[in-house]
Amino acid sequence: MGNALLITVLAVTAPGAAGAETVTEPSDLSIGLALGSGGASGLAHIAMLQVFDDLAIRPRMIAGTSIGAVIGALYASGLSAQEIRAIFDEFGGSSLDAMSALMGDDVDLDLGKLLTFDVSNGGLIDQSAFLRFLASKTTAKTFADLEIPLKVVATDYWSGETIVLDSGDLFEAVDASMAVPGLFAPLKRDERLLIDGGTSDPLPWNQLTGCCDLIVAVDVSGSRRHSADGLAPLLEVLFNTFEIMQQSIVAEKMRHGAPDIYIKPDISGIRLLHFNRIETILEQAEPAARQLRDAIEERLHPRVSE
Repeated sequence: MGNALLITVLAVTAPGAAGAETVTEPSDLSIGLALGSGGASGLAHIAMLQVFDDLAIRPRMIAGTSIGAVIGALYASGLSAQEIRAIFDEFGGSSLDAMSALMGDDVDLDLGKLLTFDVSNGGLIDQSAFLRFLASKTTAKTFADLEIPLKVVATDYWSGETIVLDSGDLFEAVDASMAVPGLFAPLKRDERLLIDGGTSDPLPWNQLTGCCDLIVAVDVSGSRRHSADGLAPLLEVLFNTFEIMQQSIVAEKMRHGAPDIYIKPDISGIRLLHFNRIETILEQAEPAARQLRDAIEERLHPRVSE
């Protein structure tokens, strides 16, 4: 897919007079919104949600993976894009931001302070403080409390199967969806051991098929730039390899059936845990947000071509 912003709009047409093509009037069009995996690059989702807020449109349903599940849960609970941005502004400047320090530039890591090692638990960083922080920002604690139906995507570690969570404890589901292998501990739920949904379905627009008239998918897997020496630091190689894997899964899914609107913000220079760089991420996301606005407005107010 390269570094370019990509958008695909599939028109709905109805036969008209000879030589004419008429687009059906979508006044009651229901929109499904898929928010993809991508670590801190996923803060770009906030710019896309702002488009929905500005147009006074509410998705019929949301499906989210990893950071897409985090932001999708907050939005589905009734928070606005601006309120979600304020949460991450606060998070990015708080003591909880040790995660960003781990992936910061020119940081002298004190692993004893930044990481909680527990090999038996399957993770390096304890994400519970982050989840408690998010949960404190909304009154929604279960899927039943949400204003917009939400599907959270995780992966069964044992079988590799994609698992869709849409009932029960909301932030337990988010915990499972964002459990990046080797970084955050997997979540044991019933007989399953759940890990990051990005390992099996990083952009879950297929979970919305048949539920909505129009499916919008936002791919925040980011991009990589060549370094001057052609080399990459160890941590970048580790986490960007996960990014490459997700991009390959999305590319294969696209070959079998694309969403109605596909948006890929050109986010670069952002590492997995750069949550403290929200300003830069949202600036980079602006061109994609404008493209999304144009695409949705075209579907809501279609032109008739003759």
